[in-house]
Amino acid sequence: MKMKTHKGAKKRFKVTGSGKVRRYKAFKSHILTKKTSKRKRRLRQAGIVATTGDTKRVKRLIQA
Repeated sequence: MKMKTHKGAKKRFKVTGSGKVRRYKAFKSHILTKKTSKRKRRLRQAGIVATTGDTKRVKRLIQA
């Protein structure tokens, strides 16, 4: 039987053209008053999933 896409992972990650996995940063949803503008600006930028093991795991979940 085929494995189903993990819907939670599908909403959180995207695969770039070069095959890297894009992710969005945590800690940007609430309690923003105490965080500096610089910090909040940095949190807006998407990151890349760092380790090859994690990348492999995420790709298996989203089947891309």
